[in-house]
Amino acid sequence: MEKPKKQKNKFTLGGKSNKPSNFYWIYAVVILALIVLQFFNFGEASSTITESEFKQMVEKNYVELVTVVSNRKEVQVTLTKEATELEEFKSKIKKPLIASAKSRGPHFSFKYFSEDGFNADLKKYANENNLKYNVTTEEDWFGGLIGLLFPIIIIVAIWMFLMKRMSGGAGGGGPGQLFSIGKSKAQLFDKENATKTTFKDVAGLEGAKEEVQEIVDFLKKPQKYTELGAKIPRGALLVGPPGTGKTLLARAVAGEAKVPFFSLSGSDFVEMFVGVGASRVRDLFKQANDKAPAIIFIDEIDAIGRARGKGGMQGGNDERENTLNQLLTEMDGFGTNNGVIVLAATNRADVLDRALIRPGRFDRQIHVDLPELNEREEIFAVHLKPLKVDTSVDLKFLAKQTPGFSGADIANICNEAALIAARNNKKKVNKQDFLDAVDRVVGGLEKKNKLISDHERKAIAYHEAGHAAVSWLVKYANPLIKVTIIPRGRSLGAAWYLPEERQITTKEQLLDEMAAALGGRAAEEVFFGKVSTGALSDLEKVTKQAYSMVTVYGLSEKVGNISFYDSSGQSEYSMTKPYSEKTAELIDQEVKEMVEKSYQRTLAIIKENKDKLIELGDKLLEKEVLFRDDLELIFGKSKFEEELKEEKKISKKNGSKKSITETKEVIAETVKENLTEEKTKLKETKSSEENPTNSSEEKS
Repeated sequence: MEKPKKQKNKFTLGGKSNKPSNFYWIYAVVILALIVLQFFNFGEASSTITESEFKQMVEKNYVELVTVVSNRKEVQVTLTKEATELEEFKSKIKKPLIASAKSRGPHFSFKYFSEDGFNADLKKYANENNLKYNVTTEEDWFGGLIGLLFPIIIIVAIWMFLMKRMSGGAGGGGPGQLFSIGKSKAQLFDKENATKTTFKDVAGLEGAKEEVQEIVDFLKKPQKYTELGAKIPRGALLVGPPGTGKTLLARAVAGEAKVPFFSLSGSDFVEMFVGVGASRVRDLFKQANDKAPAIIFIDEIDAIGRARGKGGMQGGNDERENTLNQLLTEMDGFGTNNGVIVLAATNRADVLDRALIRPGRFDRQIHVDLPELNEREEIFAVHLKPLKVDTSVDLKFLAKQTPGFSGADIANICNEAALIAARNNKKKVNKQDFLDAVDRVVGGLEKKNKLISDHERKAIAYHEAGHAAVSWLVKYANPLIKVTIIPRGRSLGAAWYLPEERQITTKEQLLDEMAAALGGRAAEEVFFGKVSTGALSDLEKVTKQAYSMVTVYGLSEKVGNISFYDSSGQSEYSMTKPYSEKTAELIDQEVKEMVEKSYQRTLAIIKENKDKLIELGDKLLEKEVLFRDDLELIFGKSKFEEELKEEKKISKKNGSKKSITETKEVIAETVKENLTEEKTKLKETKSSEENPTNSSEEKS
């Protein structure tokens, strides 16, 4: 039995198909018919002749009637019945378009130039040849009508085109599109039109998935929660940096939930018309309430959810605020929509209105942070599935090489690695392709043809050698991966580090990072006696870090334990800086002193290891790329490596930066140690009771 063909879904509005009606062809046929009637004569057809030919016809008495159309300066000539039978005119007279129609005239026509002269000739022909003629005027009613209606038609057509563009573009249709401007433009996912993304496709984000999955579970089995008196949450706000998977998580909710899922962007609410945004919010919640239980997902909600009363702008700002007010009312007003949950995503939670993110509207904020080491490994596993990967590729190694990368960055790296392998005509993507892809994404495209003089090349080599040497010789700087003088993007050279994934940073660690960043400029001063503009990015980084240490983290002794940082981003004060001019001078002085101390320290390190640094710079000029092993051959093993390992062990035992599994392991170890100690004590007491002499001897 043949299966019925699956029909494609069509977006319906009010239960009727939104397909445009086919009545426009009727107008087209009518207009075409009028044009044909105007320009074609189905019964008669006339040929054009000259005034001299007309004169000869009159002299031979071939003309029966002459009609002069004065307003068009045209003469229409009708021949006698006998003349139409002559061979002379049979070929000249046009046959009518309808074959059965008889040619009754006019048969010929021509234009005259002088009205007075032609009227005199007509009177002469009438007297001498008994010519019949009449003078008339023809009103071009069709042309006048077209001239009147054509500008109106053009204006209406342009207006309808603009309305259609502003109210939905090519996706809309029909004359009703004009009246659907205030309708919601949300994309509906239901049983018939479902997305294939599920929670299995979302790697990492375990905490966020758990919270979102609870919302989906509530909609599927509400009695499980309502029996305990729990209420359905109004909304959940997904907050996190760009590319961490907020929209992907919402798409997975649409795939997992067996309820209608409305998806749209925050910018879809606001148009140039006043009141459209609020109308679309009302329509969206009306549709969702009709299909409840349902989920509404608003991506980039900061487009309409910004704090009200900021900036003092008019026009579009007022319209955005009206839209936000309507959204606040719909989410928690008198007409509350039961069974409708709102999911929203933003990377600017600090600018959202406080009324929007309060409990009762967005009951929970789900933080979607940058993935950790094990989460990056899971993300790599997902994105490597469609690739032909060599056995040399290790997921754990790739995860370690990409600290601070988001899910979107990892997807980009996998794609770049595949492109690099294809460019080199490889059958599979190997480990080196992924390393090249990381370099490409972080540093930019390699510029092999960049013209650099020998002096500049040497300065770049010693600059990068300074970074590498100082980072190797200080205790808390990030571990070095490689150093290169191959230009990439806007940089002429780079030292690549592997930042340690830590949750808190000490003052000593920050100062060591500052010293490593100043290593390039210090090396230029030591070896060349002058500095260049090549340290721009280093100085920018150091300056920002120093100001953050003083004004944000309270790591300055003179300024004290004070932070001028506003984490909410919604300062109620209009001051540009919440401190006096005297404090500003103190901050500047502290920052300058901190940077200068770090620079002098860096100079001392480079001068102390000048010979080794020369060796490193020359080797870098020769090979262009040096790795960690090369530095170990020159400087030897880092003397701080063992100390750092011991510190990590101590921090683990003390409970800092411990995961749940690590905590369990530490607890198990301590319990075992306590048990063994108790067992040994018991054995000693038993043996002392059985052999009192031995025990006394042992004690003595």
